[in-house]
Amino acid sequence: MARKTLTQIAAELPFPEYADWWSMGRAFSGFMVEAIVSEWLKLQHGGDLGMIRGFISEYVGAVYGRRVRDSLLDDFVSKDFSRPIQSGEFDALSYAFFRSAFESIEKRIDELENPVEQERRLFTKRVGSIFFSQLHDYLDLDLPADLNDGGNFERLKSCLRQVSDFLMAEGYLRDYGQFKFSLDVDYSGRRIIQTEEEFLEKLKRSGLAYALYEMGYPVILPSAVYLYHTLGEAQHHSSRTIEELFALVGYDARETEDFDPSDYPADKVVELWEIRRLSR
Repeated sequence: MARKTLTQIAAELPFPEYADWWSMGRAFSGFMVEAIVSEWLKLQHGGDLGMIRGFISEYVGAVYGRRVRDSLLDDFVSKDFSRPIQSGEFDALSYAFFRSAFESIEKRIDELENPVEQERRLFTKRVGSIFFSQLHDYLDLDLPADLNDGGNFERLKSCLRQVSDFLMAEGYLRDYGQFKFSLDVDYSGRRIIQTEEEFLEKLKRSGLAYALYEMGYPVILPSAVYLYHTLGEAQHHSSRTIEELFALVGYDARETEDFDPSDYPADKVVELWEIRRLSR
C-alpha cells in the first residue's frame, strides 16, 4: 500500500487549534539546534539543507496555509534568534529534519545494525540525550542516584517539575505539562490503578511501575501525528528528554509501544509510561 502524502494526511487530520502561533524561547531553540542538527548530519553525505528547505516549505503550506520566511532555516542552524522562532516554524523545522533522518535511515538500512523501526527510535533517543545534557547543565538539576527512598523520589519529582516548567516557559508546551505517578486507567484490556504512595513499592516488588505524562498543546503535535502516520515514528522531543532523565537515575522509562499521538486532543495529550529498573 502506498504511503499517504503530507497533503493527504494534513487534510484528514487538521489542527486548526495551532493556527495562531506563539514564540519559542532562545534557550530551547538553541538546545534543539545542537541536538537535532548534529545527529541529522551524521546520517547525511554532505548535509543537504536544500532538501530540508523544501520539506519546511511544503509543510508550512500544507499544514498552516502560509509561506515560510526565507531566513527561517538559516537562522535556526546558525542560532540567530533575533527574530524568535514561532511555534509553527519550529513544528515545520522538526518535521523536516526528522522526515529527512527517517527517510535516510530507510535508504541506508543495509549499513545499519538494527531494523528500520529501531534505528528511527534510536535516532530520537540520541536527540533527546543531547538535548537533556544541555538542559541538565542549564537548570543545574539535582538528580538522585537512585529511587531507593522517599527523599530521592521527591528529588526526582522536583527535577521533573523543573523540566516541565522550562518547556512551558520556552513555548514547547503552550498550556501545561505534568508527570503524574497516581493513575487509574484502562490499558490493553486491564485496569491499572496506582497511587503516588504505591509507586516506589511497585518498583521494588515487581520491578514495574507506571506514570502518566500529560501535555497541553505540545508544539510538535501536528508534525508528530503526520510523521507517525506517514513514516511510523514521531519525534517525542520532551518524552525522550524525560526518558534520558530517568536513565541517569537508573531506570528504563518510556511511553507504551502503541502510543498514537492522533488519539488525543491538542489540549490534553496523555502518554502512559512504564518504568523499570535498569540492570547495573
